[in-house]
Amino acid sequence: MTVTATSVDESDPMPPQTTPPARGGRLVRLVPAAAAALSGLLLYVSFPPRTLWWLAVPAFAVFARLLRGRSWKAALGLGYLFGLGFLLPLLVWTGVEVGPGPWIALVVIEAVFVALVGAGIAAVSALPGWPVWAAALWIAGEAVRARAPFHGFPWGKIAFGQADGVFLPLAALGGTPVLGFAVVLCGFGLHEIVRLALDARRTGTLRRAAAVVGALSVVVPLLGAIAARSLVSDKPEAGTTTVAVIQGNVPRLGLDFNSQRRAVLDYHARETERLAADVAAGRAERPDIVLWPENSSDIDPFANADARDVIDRAAKAVGAPISVGGVVDRDGRLLNEQILWDPEKGPVDTYDKRQIQPFGEYLPLRSLVGAINEEWTSMVRQDFSRGTEPGVFEMNGAGVGLVTCYEAAFDWAVRDTVTAGAQLISVPSNNATFGRSEMTYQQLAMSRVRAVEHSRAVTVPVTSGVSAVIMPDGEIARRTGMFVADSLVAEVPLRTSRTPATRLGILPEIALVLVAAGGLGWAAAGVRGRRAGDVR
Repeated sequence: MTVTATSVDESDPMPPQTTPPARGGRLVRLVPAAAAALSGLLLYVSFPPRTLWWLAVPAFAVFARLLRGRSWKAALGLGYLFGLGFLLPLLVWTGVEVGPGPWIALVVIEAVFVALVGAGIAAVSALPGWPVWAAALWIAGEAVRARAPFHGFPWGKIAFGQADGVFLPLAALGGTPVLGFAVVLCGFGLHEIVRLALDARRTGTLRRAAAVVGALSVVVPLLGAIAARSLVSDKPEAGTTTVAVIQGNVPRLGLDFNSQRRAVLDYHARETERLAADVAAGRAERPDIVLWPENSSDIDPFANADARDVIDRAAKAVGAPISVGGVVDRDGRLLNEQILWDPEKGPVDTYDKRQIQPFGEYLPLRSLVGAINEEWTSMVRQDFSRGTEPGVFEMNGAGVGLVTCYEAAFDWAVRDTVTAGAQLISVPSNNATFGRSEMTYQQLAMSRVRAVEHSRAVTVPVTSGVSAVIMPDGEIARRTGMFVADSLVAEVPLRTSRTPATRLGILPEIALVLVAAGGLGWAAAGVRGRRAGDVR
């Protein structure tokens, strides 16, 4: 057998190497996934307690870059990763005391809504004026999240990250839907401007119509926010009232703070009596009304004489009506209740919390949850019942609207309190179960947005922090630290006029949902038309 030698030219290039490029290709395909999660993280960083509200705009610009022109399946996955990047850190406080299980389960469910919105944005991204359709789709997704499952979970609405931002006055124009829409539209418009500029640099041709849409998507929200400043006013319309916000603190952090319920009540009574002593000594202004937090008396004062006596003494000492947060068992129904306590007459009015918290105040799917983890069912032994009417207490001539804790996240719960006659709003809350997490700052930002939305002063009495007095322009006049006993006394304006947001109610949200539906319908019609053309 003859063997023939083959000469090799050392100058020839090496044969193609298939393995490393294949690995490189897989890494390249992971880039959009990583970018989606990181842009979601960037959106989280724009939320309180940080004041980096403007980061929401580039976060949505990157999100748009990832979704534009994608298939619905790819967009679904990228949207889900964006949702995880945003919601996992934002909602970590939900697992502070109960472990990661409920936290992760909540995020896994909520991110599905973001994924569906991502698929919708990809579908409309080829339409003329796509930033408008896409931004409306985001707000439509928020509208669904605020209603389902289990009566909704609006936490993480884009509007709630804008308490320090230039867009905030838009809340008075159209509420949280219009405020959120403006921010998202600005982000998508920014992406469109950058995309068209790069395309023009490459081709030498600028698509003028698309460039105008991109520019207007940035400019109109900013100009609208500037114009909406005229809707924001601190001017008293029905005089003023001096409010005292009491933060009594709790014996310990966590879920077991409630094991010393009498101590929590005593702490709030003690802080109120200390304020009364300061008033008598001339060190503090005499309050017209006193506001205690949610769960400040988890001992039912209607059934326990000792709790009633403690509250009575505090009210008489300060010489003003107190709104007391109580847990009341009435006719077999457990109620999270605000009780108006007159220093002479005792309890004279009540408000029962209407939007109660799933897995905190009631347990959906109790048998299923118990089968998974019996500990969770033991934490919520009896479900709270829902109230049915908005609460407005008449306190020394001031109409004080009650929005208890979790309710502040729901547009309707705040709006109908104002339309029921609230001249100022109180958001009594209990953050002791969430330790030193960001939850209290996120909720404080919601209250600032609500102040501007309805042009009302808002007080936030909290068991353990941060309590605050907020003016109708969203500025914090007074605030406490966390896990300290303190009282805040401030004069606030009483206002009776209604902002466009209050008058319009749900209409702006409905309009944006219809815009989103119209965009999806147009995109679907285009797909059907292309398929019909392919068949022909």
